[in-house]
Amino acid sequence: MDVFKLLDAYSLRARLFPAIIAAAPALAALALLISWKSFGLSNLVATLGLLVLLFAIADLSRSRGKAIEGKLYAEHGGMPSISMFRRNDTTLDAGSKDRYREFLAGKLGVAVPTVHEENTDHGAADAFYGQCGNWLRQNTRDTKKFSILFSENVTYGFRRNLLGVKMLALCLNVIIVVLCAFILWRTSWAIVTPMGNKITVVLVVAAAHAAYMLLAVSHTAVWDAAKAYGRELILSTEAFLTPAKPARKTASRKAASAATTITPPGP
Repeated sequence: MDVFKLLDAYSLRARLFPAIIAAAPALAALALLISWKSFGLSNLVATLGLLVLLFAIADLSRSRGKAIEGKLYAEHGGMPSISMFRRNDTTLDAGSKDRYREFLAGKLGVAVPTVHEENTDHGAADAFYGQCGNWLRQNTRDTKKFSILFSENVTYGFRRNLLGVKMLALCLNVIIVVLCAFILWRTSWAIVTPMGNKITVVLVVAAAHAAYMLLAVSHTAVWDAAKAYGRELILSTEAFLTPAKPARKTASRKAASAATTITPPGP
């Protein structure tokens, strides 16, 4: 059974991929330093250990990512899908947000907070905007119809979860580098040997991995993705406001219509 078929698109791209990236040096070491010419007990143990490691890292990345998410919201004044709905936020134009508020208020069966109410009771206004976000998330689960929104959600989940295991990934990186250095030392630094060549590849992977984790994985990258998803979530309201286009006539119906047309007699 293909293990990837057991995972939905979000779990695969936003949870499993961060785990694979976090464990990249360890994966490279297992692939290169263990002989795979014959499948023996050591290969079985390595394969099972790899699967367990990836599952554990994926689970940790999600829990740590959620913890980071809460801190980001607190630092930046709330969830983007809430803060962007506020009247003092200029990410989206005021006219569109007014239409979205009225539509969502009708769906929720509540009144839209007035400007005065929003300015005097931020908590109540944000609670309303939070309900709007919840309604939109529940009604935009069609990943084909809302493909852009889904893509932004995956990007945010990927960055958030990868940031959650950043320190773990760097620690694994250090362990692999130390292990490779020890092997080279035990073999008198025989870099030109087949094993030395494999270890060199692992060290290159470790160096590239460390550079990526240190430079690309950051709170800023996660927050940028969160804002992109929050903006697209609010804009998805437009899909519910736009009336459905009437179905076009099919070619067969057009042909049938033409066949029944009475042609006037010739001169």
